[in-house]
Amino acid sequence: MRPIAIVLTSGGMDSCVTAAMAAREFELALLHVNYGQRTQERELRAFEDLAAHYDVPADRRMVISIEHLARIGGSSLTDSHLEIHDAEKNAQGIPNTYVPFRNANLLSIAVSWAEVLGAEALFVGAVEEDSSGYPDCRESFYMAYQRVIETGTKNERPLRIHTPLIHLSKSEIIRQGLALKAPIHLSWSCYKNEERACGVCESCVLRLRGFHHAGAEDPIPYERYPSDDLLL
Repeated sequence: MRPIAIVLTSGGMDSCVTAAMAAREFELALLHVNYGQRTQERELRAFEDLAAHYDVPADRRMVISIEHLARIGGSSLTDSHLEIHDAEKNAQGIPNTYVPFRNANLLSIAVSWAEVLGAEALFVGAVEEDSSGYPDCRESFYMAYQRVIETGTKNERPLRIHTPLIHLSKSEIIRQGLALKAPIHLSWSCYKNEERACGVCESCVLRLRGFHHAGAEDPIPYERYPSDDLLL
């Protein structure tokens, strides 16, 4: 049997393509975390669809709730009193959709599960170059967390963090996904809506811009589309 890899699977396009990449060498174990985000139900459905697509058995599908992140607040993804702003062409700074230290919370859960499963790899679809500037999506963060794993686990099997998309643009991610026949049509990226993607939040625009640059059409439905200047 091939070694096991845990893939942090939000249900978004990046985690979908990351799962497709991991599936080339590993048996998949998919981890999904609900943290009180606005599109929680839709993201969970995308996770289940992706798990079914890759025939991941029930004992290697894990859904965890850490809604303390919503109670802590500080992000428009979890606090309905904060507005999710439409994407802007030359926006500066970290947007209010950043969930404080979220990825460290997700990684700690994944590492605990990895110890139990004897997994050898932990795949994360983090993107540094073409993301919203979130500090916990930087390569340096994952390099530091690798040292945490090596210091704070039983270390009976080497567990390595893999971030295969970390230096790719959205268009390069899409091309990789299409080449691997990743089920991008099952993924969901919108921060606001659960039926038809809004098309104007930062996540939607990054995704649509990537499809535009890749010369491909996004297969998911949109409520509206951003202006042409945002796609350039």
